[in-house]
Amino acid sequence: MAYDSDATDATGQRRFRGESFHEESVAGVQYRPRATPAANLDDVFDDPAHGEVGRDRLGIHFAWEGVLLLGIVVLGFLLHSSHPAQISGDRLNELLVFASALGLLAFGAAMTMRAGAVNLALGPVASAAALFYAERGNDGVVPTAGVAVALAAGVGLVIAVLVVGFHVPGWAGSLAAALAVIVWIQKHPDPLTVAGEFDPTNQALYLYAGFAALSLVAGLLGAIRSIRRGVGRFRPVGDPAHRRGGLGGVVASLGLIASTALAAVAGVLLAALNGATEQVVVPTEGIELTGLAIGAALVGGVSAYGRRGGVFGTLLSVSLLSLVVWYAGKDAANWRISHYALAAGVVAVGLVVTRLVETFGRPLPVDEESPDDWSDVGVPGTAAWSTGSGDTWANLPAQAAPARTDQWGDEDRWSSLR
Repeated sequence: MAYDSDATDATGQRRFRGESFHEESVAGVQYRPRATPAANLDDVFDDPAHGEVGRDRLGIHFAWEGVLLLGIVVLGFLLHSSHPAQISGDRLNELLVFASALGLLAFGAAMTMRAGAVNLALGPVASAAALFYAERGNDGVVPTAGVAVALAAGVGLVIAVLVVGFHVPGWAGSLAAALAVIVWIQKHPDPLTVAGEFDPTNQALYLYAGFAALSLVAGLLGAIRSIRRGVGRFRPVGDPAHRRGGLGGVVASLGLIASTALAAVAGVLLAALNGATEQVVVPTEGIELTGLAIGAALVGGVSAYGRRGGVFGTLLSVSLLSLVVWYAGKDAANWRISHYALAAGVVAVGLVVTRLVETFGRPLPVDEESPDDWSDVGVPGTAAWSTGSGDTWANLPAQAAPARTDQWGDEDRWSSLR
């Protein structure tokens, strides 16, 4: 029943036009549905304006992370049995440094993907940082890396202004920045010998442990529902051009800036690793690094649509991918596989994982009220409507309709006014 805007109910509460009373009476018997459980209310108001009601399910993530762990064990066994020198001594330290650099790139990709604004400039920024360190490494690793990180953060800020300020897709804004960075890379056509004496293999275990801790802490925080929703607030749920509010914009901006800064650190590590192994830094556009980073994040269980992701996935996928690169290298299986081809395959597999995550990680529907949830009256379609006193509407005796007391049907009254 609809009420005018100035109507009030029995308790004095105002009712507005089009609003129905939640309590009605039939033959003097009041009934109302039981209040919604508190847990369901938490789900409803988790994302008040938009988004699905309910909790994301993490079971699919843990199951897939178990598959990744199994792959690491199998590939590690193959390396140990056929090429043991590749995972021992100096080569093991080099593997850990490479995994740390790739892990920082993948972590940056996962961060921006969860925020709903993927950063395609990660690879070019890392490649540019590697060239920058190779040229100026004699100034010291900390000052040189600091300048590289500051410049990369500036690139991330430009991307954030484009993506968040104009509310455009992250891939579009970051692609423009990536192309601009590639222009700077192309000004260095010749391979560079790494200047400086920094050897990251001496701290290989600490570097990998730092990446692992960073990834695990972020994954655990992302498993908390309120943080998960807040981080993924930029993810569109309706019209993708519709702005998602200040929180989504701030999180996306921070993710873009932090990810480009991490990419610069990864580039410095890769350049320093080449210097430690007496190799030159060959200028590349860095697109293959972007592909490997995004592929590792996708394979780790981060959804390409944003917000959803696992706990251990990025760490496990980076470890597995690093072992694949090591196993396919010239000192092991010598598959001569291009990093571009490897990146393409990893991204393809990651997109399949995204489909699994979006299919089986969606929130369960909110518990619907059963007929027993009605405290004073049954639900239509059940055996009877209960009055709460033991009687039922189905058992009430048939009664004659009451005599009309109104005079609206009296023809003489109307005729007297003619």
